[in-house]
Amino acid sequence: MSMSMTTLPRILLVDDEHDLLDLMELTLVKMGLETDRAASVAEAQAKLTQTHYDLCLTDMRLTDGDGLEVINAASALTTPVPVAVITAYGNAGNAVSALKAGAFDYLAKPVALDQLRTLVKSALKIPETAQTGDRTRDLIGQSATMQEIRARIAKLARTQAPVHIAGESGSGKELAARLIHQLGNRADKSFVAVNCGAIPESLMESEFFGYRKGAFTGADSERDGFFQAADGGTLFLDEVADLPLSMQVKLLRVLQEKKVRKIGATVEEPVDVRIISATHQNLSGLVEAGRFRQDLYYRLNVIDLVMPSLRDRVEDIPEMARFLLNKLGGTDVKLSRDAEKALGGYAFPGNVRELENTLERALALCEDRCITVADLNLAPVISSAGNAQNKNLPLQDYLDQMERAAILEALEQTRHNKTAAARLLGVTFRSLRYRLERLGIE
Repeated sequence: MSMSMTTLPRILLVDDEHDLLDLMELTLVKMGLETDRAASVAEAQAKLTQTHYDLCLTDMRLTDGDGLEVINAASALTTPVPVAVITAYGNAGNAVSALKAGAFDYLAKPVALDQLRTLVKSALKIPETAQTGDRTRDLIGQSATMQEIRARIAKLARTQAPVHIAGESGSGKELAARLIHQLGNRADKSFVAVNCGAIPESLMESEFFGYRKGAFTGADSERDGFFQAADGGTLFLDEVADLPLSMQVKLLRVLQEKKVRKIGATVEEPVDVRIISATHQNLSGLVEAGRFRQDLYYRLNVIDLVMPSLRDRVEDIPEMARFLLNKLGGTDVKLSRDAEKALGGYAFPGNVRELENTLERALALCEDRCITVADLNLAPVISSAGNAQNKNLPLQDYLDQMERAAILEALEQTRHNKTAAARLLGVTFRSLRYRLERLGIE
């Protein structure tokens, strides 16, 4: 077969440092790949339009511009080309700008050849956009908000950038994280979900990084941690705001070095993990309060995704309810018109999770497979406009109603952890316990 007929992946290298180009080209050729060179933005733009490339690797600083222009040119093609950028060591700002502009990943100078090989292997597995579209239907709803969320998730799946997902409890943050993983080039590897608020501080280091046999009393065999389990795949850090400051320091080092040291080990092991984090708390507010490290915040929050609350997309509730009922009880379960209307008028402080719990309970109570308003048993809550339903009540009843709604929402957000709910509400645990008893909340 002649060289012109080869189907080997082709990579465009863009840099004005010939020594670095030689080193990268030699590494890629040994991997069985073909390469082209460009020494400027203009030359790179011309080559991108003339030849099909499977990956473009560009320096951020070029004689006639910067790597962002190369990213824009590659993204504007009919078949977009994934771009990875090379940044000066310690220049995290450039890397973040590139990732937000649509870069697949980045390398820091001096370029480590093992990281270069890992990056290239990952980039060459990126699925085509056409293959990713249907999977986002797992996120139910035809509102403009949800259409934007689905499009953003499909875009995020094509990068390696760390993503931070914000949103209220029950709004679908873990589902979004799983979709980003499933639609990306790591789909054939592990997705490891970790609830950072559920691990005792004394066990965090061994749970995250693993340990060697004999490292401490009870360590009778070697064990991998979350990072090793997620190697090649995605590590989802749920409720990341609950990490203690001591663990935040250790996590930051792993993200910077891309290496993990087991407890009791003398050497570090390289790990290739994509990080997706999430929390219902205001992470930037915690940074200002000194409860979350600013440097870790910038590492995790490279690209953000905000999941909407259910009350912000009420037009999706009927479709969501039908989908959940089909899952819970089959297609023959009916929802009365009044029940559907009641669902649309309820604020759902617990979002989709609360809707599912409400329908599951109603399904157990209903007769003839038809759910009525009474079966739903919706408690009066504060509406999104700030007014209470049934506001024409005696003052004490009205205040009790508002207090009940605030407590229920705090319990939903903290997954019924009363200590955390009291902290969220700004009251003591004893005070919360008294209020729960007074209001008859179990």
